[in-house]
This record gives sequence, C-alpha cells and structure tokens, in this order.
Amino acid sequence: MPADRFFQRHRIAVLLGSFVAPLVTCALLTLVRDAIDNTNAALILVLLVVGAASTGLRLAGLVAAASGAAWFDFFLTAPYGRFTIDDRADIETTILLILVGVAVTEICLWGRRQEANASRQSGYLSGVLSAAEQIGAGSAPAAAVIEHVQQQLVDVLDLDTARFQEATSELLPTFEPDGEVTVGAHKISVDRQGLPTDSELRLAVRNAGVTHGEFRLTASTHVARPTIEQRRVACLLADQVGAALALEGR
Repeated sequence: MPADRFFQRHRIAVLLGSFVAPLVTCALLTLVRDAIDNTNAALILVLLVVGAASTGLRLAGLVAAASGAAWFDFFLTAPYGRFTIDDRADIETTILLILVGVAVTEICLWGRRQEANASRQSGYLSGVLSAAEQIGAGSAPAAAVIEHVQQQLVDVLDLDTARFQEATSELLPTFEPDGEVTVGAHKISVDRQGLPTDSELRLAVRNAGVTHGEFRLTASTHVARPTIEQRRVACLLADQVGAALALEGR
C-alpha cells in the first residue's frame, strides 16, 4: 500500500510524532483540567494511540501508549508536575490506558493484515480471471497469455523469475495440482522451509490430462514461503496457459 510505504520511509518522524502528540495533548488538557474527567482525558489519549497504530508500525502504537500514560501521570494526576500518583483511581486509569493502548495497537495491526490478505487474494483471483477472459474471448494469442501468467506467477509466489519452456523429464522440485511441492516421492514443507533456493522448480502446464509444457520457476535470492492458497492459484494460472495452448493446437 502507498500509505504503508510512506510511513516506513518516514519511520523516525512517525515515532517522534507518536511520542510528542500525547505530550502536547496532555499539556493542553491542563488548561481544562478542572472541567474534564480523567477518564475522558484517557479516552482522548486512546484515540492518539489508534492514530499511531493505524500507520502500520507496531512500535509507533506502543510508543504512543507509553507516552500517553507517562504524560497523563505527569500533567493530569495529583501531585501535578511529578511522575507520581496518589489517587488509586488515577493509578487504575493509567494502567488501563497502557493495557488498552497495547490492545488497540494489536487490533489495528491485525485489521491491516486482514485487509492486506484480502487485497492479495483479490489480486490473485483477478490474475486468473484475466487469463481466462483472454482465452474465452480469443482476444490474445497463447504467447500473450504465457507472458501475462509469467508475471502473475512471479507476483503470486514471490519469485525471482518464471519462464515457459517445453516439458522435460528432469528431476526437479515440482508443483503438484493441489499446490504441494514435491521432489520425487518427498514432499517439501514450503510453509516451514520455503521454496528451494538451490534449484529451479517445475510447474507443469496441462489441459485435459495433456502436458503442453512447463514453467521453470526461480526463487534463489531469498526464501519465499507462498501459502497453499497462493500455490493453488499458481496451478490454476498454469492451467489457463494449458487451455490457451490447446486452443491453438500446440
């Protein structure tokens, strides 16, 4: 997401703002200290924590929670101007402010992860549908479908490269139709080990039981751990290429 990249690039400024915003807010609240209940003041600080956590930086949310609790103690609890609290209710409010701040941060981050996952799933489905539409409409030759799917495979599986070639019998890590990856009779635990980095992988291109070629996949510069759903999408994309080649009689 563009916003995520922005906050990551300006990480120091975000963290500084997460610390300073509760300080400034608590200082301003001293102007109406006699007119506002400390519980309401704490809720205002929770809103600042939500804002910090919404940047996608866990540390920003935690800094805002810690800063809010500290300056709440300093400015809004008796004795004022000192990091001490005499009233039991204020002690409880300060502790709750920290706990709620941490909880809110984790909830915000969980929500952002769910949104990102949903966006990725939508993108994978769009890639499959796009290839299927090209084939169904006859609007693109098989070569164009192959080029499109190669890029989709790189994105979906977090690969370095993907290229189409004629089928071979070379012993390589191979994607099965159900998304599992095997070498001979041995199944690779992709979730734990990631895709192999020391060799290419094979993704067969089939249609109606006939093999029309294969994709050679490379993930050698980093450990890629695509989920089983992503690997199944990759198999579906390869099937779209198989359908396009079958239509052209190749």
